[in-house]
Amino acid sequence: MDIQHLVDRLEDLIDEGRHIFGTKFTVVDEERALELIDQMRISIPEEIEKSARILSQRDRILAEAHEEAGRVVQQHREKAELMLDQDATVQAASARAEQIKEQARREAARITDEADQYVMQMLSRLEEQLNRNLGEVRNGIMVLQEPDHTAAAPAAPASPPVSVSQPVSEVVEVEDKA
Repeated sequence: MDIQHLVDRLEDLIDEGRHIFGTKFTVVDEERALELIDQMRISIPEEIEKSARILSQRDRILAEAHEEAGRVVQQHREKAELMLDQDATVQAASARAEQIKEQARREAARITDEADQYVMQMLSRLEEQLNRNLGEVRNGIMVLQEPDHTAAAPAAPASPPVSVSQPVSEVVEVEDKA
């Protein structure tokens, strides 16, 4: 399940809470709140698994690039040896073989660089998404843990961040928006 959706559901749960007359507190269904938090804890490892799959794809792409480079180098080496066996073109064949090897090295380096750039882009996007999601989760936890908080969602991640491992109290009280 998408962490963003879970954060939205947690916010809805707080909005739906019952206001205690004469106070700034709202009573929230503890069971539903704890269920949403558990779902968030499950969802975050899914995001981490996505990053592991991306790293695995990167390794596979790099391995394929190295294999292709090896094949190209071997093909060109075989061509170079064949050319060396020919009589009058030994010097030219040697130079051409070196050019081909260098071309293969450059092509392998280019493929590797492109694969690295792709993986960096994907990991950067994933990191941004995880940071956003983690900030929202931390803000939600802070809101639930503060005794005199408002139900309005914070605009930016709080600082310093709240540890995700901090326990949520048995009765969750949330300030009314009004």
